[in-house]
Order: sequence, then structure tokens, then C-alpha cells
Amino acid sequence: MYKIAKENLSALFQKIAGDKELYLPVKNGGQTNYAAWDETVEVDIDTLKTVKSAKDAFFPQFETLYNVKREGKKLDLQQEALKDKDFVIFGMKACDIQGVKVLDNVFLSEPVDTYYAARRAHGIIVAMACHEPEESCFCKVFGLDAADPSAADVATWMVDGELYWKALTEKGEALTASVKDLLTDADEAKVEAEKAQIRAIVEKLPYSNLSLEGWGGDATDVKFKSPVWETLYKGCLACGTCTFVCPTCQCYDIKDYTTKDGIQRYRCWDSCMYSDFTLMAGGNNRTSQLQRYRQRFMHKLVYYPANNNGMYACVGCGRCVEKCPSSLNIVKVIKAFENEGGSKA
Repeated sequence: MYKIAKENLSALFQKIAGDKELYLPVKNGGQTNYAAWDETVEVDIDTLKTVKSAKDAFFPQFETLYNVKREGKKLDLQQEALKDKDFVIFGMKACDIQGVKVLDNVFLSEPVDTYYAARRAHGIIVAMACHEPEESCFCKVFGLDAADPSAADVATWMVDGELYWKALTEKGEALTASVKDLLTDADEAKVEAEKAQIRAIVEKLPYSNLSLEGWGGDATDVKFKSPVWETLYKGCLACGTCTFVCPTCQCYDIKDYTTKDGIQRYRCWDSCMYSDFTLMAGGNNRTSQLQRYRQRFMHKLVYYPANNNGMYACVGCGRCVEKCPSSLNIVKVIKAFENEGGSKA
């Protein structure tokens, strides 16, 4: 294990960015989100959660797929180049890394999404433990450890003004070797104490003991037909905020538009909460907001685990808890079904 003083992190970032793209939490306009690093940005690794997760690095909110140019009667199709250079995402929390694993099951299954696969192959994740989890967090419910983000290439902890650094994979070892002259050897004792402190905080959070009893892949009929949805959805504004801040939402739309040189095809994030989601000439198979609201949470807690060996499509990050203007988030859904007669752990 190694460490580096917090005041020397700019040198670390500059070293990494010397031969790789570097993305990390940046404060801009009062909000913190992932952005490319350069010496002019305001790095913000103290904020627990970015507004959006880092999934943009692998599944961008908007990306061009290909361009078609017409030359007389000939059409020339030019596919957008796949990612071919390594890049580093610094500061991802355990919940957001789990979100990427959820996306992996979607985009790396046959047929493989080559755009996503290229980014995953070249992405290097430097995780950061959650120094002080917040009341909206409930990652423990889904088996995640905010104190030990071990599903990354490098794990880091901020303790007493020093960043502790531990390589976990071959990618992580290679990255560590490239910045080793900035790091010093460290004892793990402080990190172990930090882990214990983080876990103690998690145990006191209000949603850490939510019960998932009655959910999962075998609950389709019972949950789908429940009358709970008929009252639960009514405050939903169909704004789509929950889907855009969610680390695991993967719905997208594909559109074409005319340029001065031809046609460009692109894809962009979409939301199952919108009335025109998957709208076709024949109409839409979900014609009410009740159906759309139910679909979102059935997918997170029933449909996805049914098809992915029990893995839920929620990671307990709490972003929807914080951002939903009507407080109709996934915690409220789980609690509503508890009140119907489920376990109240």
C-alpha cells in the first residue's frame, strides 16, 4: 500500500494525464460531476456523490454511431471510431462501480455493444471509499461495502489529509508503476481504522436495513398485480430525473438527423418514465403513468434479478432519494410494499 499527501494530488493528476485521459469529480456552477481533468478545473473529491454517476465514461449521454454521406448515387457509411486509448476514472464510489457491473450484463452480453466494450477495455477505475456516507445512502442493502471498494483497479482512502492507494488488478499495478515516484510506502493500520469508522456510520443510516424480502426474480406476478401501484404512482411528474441520475439505467433512443454533408445517426439516454418512450406508429404498450412508474421499479427489483442471477439493478446510491421532486423514489416503493405486509427489518 502507498500514500500521497492531499496537497500533492495535483501532481498525481498531472502525471496520470500525461499519457492518459483522466476523468474525476469537478465542481462547476455549484454542482459536482465527472469531467476531463486539466489544470484549470476545480477538482472536488470531498463531495460524497456527484450529481450523475461516472457511467458517462462507458455509456455516454450522447454519442454518434456513424455518419452517412451521399456522393451522387453512392452512399458512404463512416462508423464512429471505437475507443482505442486507455483512460482513468478517479474517485468512483462502490455503488457507482456496481452500477457499471449492472451495465456490463446488458452491453457485454450477446450481441456485444462494441462501443461500450471498447470503453470498458480501456477504462481504468480508481475507486475511493466513502469517508462519510450520507442519510440517503443504502448500498449495504445490496451487499456493497462503502468502506472497501474492491471491485476496482485501484482502491483509495482519504485519511487525515493523505490519500492511501492500493492496486487491485493488473491495470491497477500498471497505473501504480507509472506514478510510483509520487507515492510513499504506507502502513494499512490507518486504513483499517477508517474502514471501521465508515462501516459504523453505515450501520446508523436510516435506510441501511431496508428489507428486500418478497422482491427478486420470483416476484413478478405478486408485485405486478399489487394494488399498491394504484396509489403510489399518483405524485409522479414523469420528469425522468430518477433515470438520468441513476448509475444503472441503460435505456436509450437512436435518432438520425440531417447535416450539411449527409445523415448522422446517434444515440442518447432515454427514460421509461416518458409517455413517448418506445413510441411507434402503432402506439405505445404502456399508455398510463401507472404502467410506466411500475415498469421502472419492477425492472430494478424483479425483472433484472430474474435475468441476472439475482443481481438487482439498484445500487443504493440514494441519488433518486435526493433528486425526485415528489419523493417517489425506490426507497418509498420498498417501504410501501413492506407496509402491505412484507418484512420490516
